[in-house]
Amino acid sequence: MSKVRQQYRSVFIHLHSTIPTHTCVWNSAIPSVFDSAFDLSWIKNHLTDSMFQGTRDYNPKQMAIREKVFNTIVSCFKRHGAETIDTPVFELKETLTGKYGEDSKLIYDLKDQGGELLSLRYDLTVPFARYLAMNKITNIKRYHIAKVYRRDNPAMTRGRYREFYQCDFDIAGQYDAMIPDAECLKIVHEILSELDLGDFRIKVNDRRILDGMFAVCGVPDNMFRTICSTVDKLDKLPWEAVKNEMVNEKGLSEEAADQIGVYVGMQGGMDLAERLLQDQKMCQSTQACAGLTDIKLLFSYLQLFQVTDKVVFDLSLARGLDYYTGIIYEAILTQAGVAPVAPETSNEAPTEECVTVGSVAGGGRYDGLVGMFDPKGRKVPCVGVSIGIERIFSIMEQKAEKIRTTEVQVMVAAAQKNLLEERLRLITELWNAGIKAELMYKKSPKLLSQLQHCEESGIPLVAILGEQELKNGVVKLRNVATRDEVDISRADLIAEIKKRTSA
Repeated sequence: MSKVRQQYRSVFIHLHSTIPTHTCVWNSAIPSVFDSAFDLSWIKNHLTDSMFQGTRDYNPKQMAIREKVFNTIVSCFKRHGAETIDTPVFELKETLTGKYGEDSKLIYDLKDQGGELLSLRYDLTVPFARYLAMNKITNIKRYHIAKVYRRDNPAMTRGRYREFYQCDFDIAGQYDAMIPDAECLKIVHEILSELDLGDFRIKVNDRRILDGMFAVCGVPDNMFRTICSTVDKLDKLPWEAVKNEMVNEKGLSEEAADQIGVYVGMQGGMDLAERLLQDQKMCQSTQACAGLTDIKLLFSYLQLFQVTDKVVFDLSLARGLDYYTGIIYEAILTQAGVAPVAPETSNEAPTEECVTVGSVAGGGRYDGLVGMFDPKGRKVPCVGVSIGIERIFSIMEQKAEKIRTTEVQVMVAAAQKNLLEERLRLITELWNAGIKAELMYKKSPKLLSQLQHCEESGIPLVAILGEQELKNGVVKLRNVATRDEVDISRADLIAEIKKRTSA
């Protein structure tokens, strides 16, 4: 019987993946093929649990939280003068190839239909660079909020998905050094402060400093990017594990790895940049000196923006994407206000020092990316930041913040039976006046049921109609929280509701 059961299940999976479940073909095929009672429960469970791993549905409360976060982020982007664009969810495979270093293996390729090879977008930065090149745009301040896709190992509770939103802000154009870069960090500071997620830290570094460090430590030129990808794992792995990968997996000499270890343990501010400019090894690299000079300039602007209290110059920050050319940065939460989670690689119990989620924002300068798509190789300097909305949402969801799922301001209710027509007339007046209102879809609902619905949904006001109110030309307006009631003339009702809900 078990073999028969397995065959049934194999047939079902095939049908489920090839026939749309809402069609008559599906509805007629399933009863005729799966008429054995022992398989019905399995079929039901399979249909219920057939979400693709690394994706999720969102209920109304979760969507309300997301909308609140999106509104906060978009408001900040607009406050800084950004305009928005949109690009296709998939790109030519060649557009994405070679832009993400070792992370290129995480790109989703679409099935070849005998035409152009396509892939789902991995981020919003490469499509933005392609957009600039195709449209010959040399300066723009833009934001873009959309879904991206990665073949990553999902960790749902930590906000890591295979399908997720990114919220990007970028400044493209030839401007004086570090002014746009400092503004991007100011934006990160504003958003994380406004969302009130807990204490946070913004780490900054520069790709030129990393490359200069690798050079003076004895890393061969052709290994810079692969060693950079390994250093990028320091936020997840201890130094010994990172060193082991450098030496035993990637073939770097132990002496070079040890010298890198000395530098990547350094953190500070403008003072660290000044010390490194005097460092006997680092000053041998022209690249590193240029990067350190820009770090000093960046911190001088950050002081004027009043955000240096949250920013640290951290030589361990690498960001493994190949397209970065200068300043890079990443924001992490140091105290998210929720139960701590142990690192994924650890078998130890969570401690208070554990970061609850990974980075919640990251970005940097990518001056060469647009030129990769321009026929003449013309470059457009760019710098930007991406906000990790899914990880932020995971924190807010765990905090279980009380939030309304609708914006209804007033419920139109009836105190007696058979007043549906009067309720419909009144709610039409409210809708026409731009007031957010609703009513129960019953001819004669109980008043208690209507009031309970308001309390459960957080609706602040109830406009109650009764035979006496209709006779007197008034509406009884009830404050749901205080239960205070007052008779308002029909002519003054709209103005009174707007006055009470405008605060």
